[in-house]
Amino acid sequence: MISTPITATRILSPRTENPLPPTGTANGTPGAATIFEITASAADAGNRLDRFLAGAIGTVSRSRVKALIEAGQTSRDGTPVTDPSESVRAGAAYRLVQPAAVDAAPQAQSMPLSILFEDRHLIVLDKPAGLVVHPAPGNQDGTLVNALLAHAGDELTGIGGEKRPGIVHRLDKDTSGVMVVAKSEPAHVALSAAFAERDLERSYLALAWGVPSPAAGEVDAPVGRHPTDRKRMAVVARNGKHALTRYATERAWGTGCALLRCRLATGRTHQIRVHMAHLGHPLVGDPVYLRRIPAAARGLSVASRDVLLAFPRQALHAETLGFRHPVTGETLRFSAPLPPDMKELLALLERNGE
Repeated sequence: MISTPITATRILSPRTENPLPPTGTANGTPGAATIFEITASAADAGNRLDRFLAGAIGTVSRSRVKALIEAGQTSRDGTPVTDPSESVRAGAAYRLVQPAAVDAAPQAQSMPLSILFEDRHLIVLDKPAGLVVHPAPGNQDGTLVNALLAHAGDELTGIGGEKRPGIVHRLDKDTSGVMVVAKSEPAHVALSAAFAERDLERSYLALAWGVPSPAAGEVDAPVGRHPTDRKRMAVVARNGKHALTRYATERAWGTGCALLRCRLATGRTHQIRVHMAHLGHPLVGDPVYLRRIPAAARGLSVASRDVLLAFPRQALHAETLGFRHPVTGETLRFSAPLPPDMKELLALLERNGE
């Protein structure tokens, strides 16, 4: 594969096409498309076209490259190519056009955000409980994405063809804590890879019913859709994904409840909530996996028990997130304190002398 830079990468404006200098990058200019021209070597022959182009470019995700190919934005030796699975031909000159980013469909909405770190590539924030991450049926606005569109504005350089923040992981609506969001396509690609390869640090604080025995351990159990309730996840024997959660008891209040520190080795939907319920220690306030009043509640005073049973959300907080900066390579680590509602739960348990 021959490249300069990324094989004769050029910027196409609405009227003119100007080659980048030898040390240039393919960032593009406002309102302009980016053209990648890549000549395949003998070693590249036989690879899938979308995998080959994504690997050669390095800053555009494979899924985005696939979509561009299917949209007719690719040619081989001047002949249009629309099949992402086509085998690469040695010596062929491929051309991929990445159109200028368009405004995202979600509307920008100004909302207060607790920003822990921000630069041109990413934003790290402390998400409050109750905030949905991405627009979806039933939550078309008032989401984190809407807030980030208002906050970042023109600094968003385009992800997947849209000027939008790149969501590389999610926290449930009623889970609080640290999140990282990409502002550029290269950051989105690199951060997505880090999450997929588990090349990062994630720890959570959870208030659970009962006290696990042993006090520290791990749950290595596959997670998938519940066999009869499609709105829930569960530990399943078939068609589940590998899921591993390590936990340690930070503080216990009699036999009634415990504050756990959970570290994720994988990142499945509702993983901590499912694994703790599977152990017999569902999270306080969990509206999905706490199916009945737990027997452990009898180990608390009536005052404490009533408040914990009335807690309106799962008592789960993403306390720490550590990762390498997707562009600079710098090691970053962020922590967010417990939110007021969880702090008050712990203070109540202490006041009641549990």
